[in-house]
Amino acid sequence: IRGGADSFKALALGARAVCIGRPYVYGLALAGETGVREVLQNLRADFEITMGLAGCRHIGEITPETLVPA
Repeated sequence: IRGGADSFKALALGARAVCIGRPYVYGLALAGETGVREVLQNLRADFEITMGLAGCRHIGEITPETLVPA
């Protein structure tokens, strides 16, 4: 998972949780705890934007039907 949109896709495909790896490590390497906090805030914002664009108000509304093939 590299971003909020990836988290959205995983949940739409049936995941009950997601793990992030590389993004928070980059934040940690660049700015320590502050960097990790910023990365997590950005991931959350990206996820919320993706939910809004998909017309979902709540996580429970995310279904496979919300995904559109590219």
